[in-house]
Amino acid sequence: MTQLEKATRFKTLHEGPAFLIPNPWDIGTARILAGAGFQALATSSAAAAASLGRKDGDLTRDEAILHARLIADATDLPVSADLEQGFGDGPEDVAETVRRAAAAGLVGCTIEDATRDSKHPLFDDELAVDRIHAGADAARSLNFPFMLTARAHGLLFEPASLDAVILRLQQFEKAGADVLFAPGLPDLDAVRQVCAALTKPVNFMVGIQGKSFPVGDLVAAGVKRISLATSLYRAAMSGLVDAVREIQERGEFTFLDRAVTTAELLSMMRA
Repeated sequence: MTQLEKATRFKTLHEGPAFLIPNPWDIGTARILAGAGFQALATSSAAAAASLGRKDGDLTRDEAILHARLIADATDLPVSADLEQGFGDGPEDVAETVRRAAAAGLVGCTIEDATRDSKHPLFDDELAVDRIHAGADAARSLNFPFMLTARAHGLLFEPASLDAVILRLQQFEKAGADVLFAPGLPDLDAVRQVCAALTKPVNFMVGIQGKSFPVGDLVAAGVKRISLATSLYRAAMSGLVDAVREIQERGEFTFLDRAVTTAELLSMMRA
């Protein structure tokens, strides 16, 4: 499938009904998820970094793009990448990140408004909007539809304000973002408020304990896309940790009774 075909498919998915977009962290997991029947994939910055033994935010742009390229090349599914804050503060940095993402075979990416500076965790309003506007302009300059997702992180920092987050998402929508996203929504009522306040598709991120809601409830609230962030990576690593603890603490191997074989894993993979 060509990049144009993948991009067109990805854009169409956002028109409904709602779809899930899981987050693999290597070629094998990408192919397993494709074999399971998912229609699109996304990278997770945290899972990508953790797979290399690093913290979220510690990958360079080149490293993140290379990782995303591996995922994009692994299957025929459309892939969007979590590209953090665009690997630079300026609008031109975001635009360059979008262009590099497209050149790597991606058909979408997510840009957030978090600065990674604990003293000033969010970009100021004007700069935050200019950054998304620059990313949207870069996406529109491509010869295929590239879905730019804008993330508003205001609920992850104190003082958290849902009204402020909705306002920023509305500004991002006007700036040209194709999909809107606010991690940390506290309840389904907040999800409904966000979806009702926007005309573009809303992505909901599963992965925060106590703030991850059933698919049916999210769809009823108006969500068009459901991403899984680090959820699957953490689930897989939890299995590893449980097995290691059983070996070290009890000297037993009952985890093998629950484990799939290598042959079974390979049979689940679809290129």
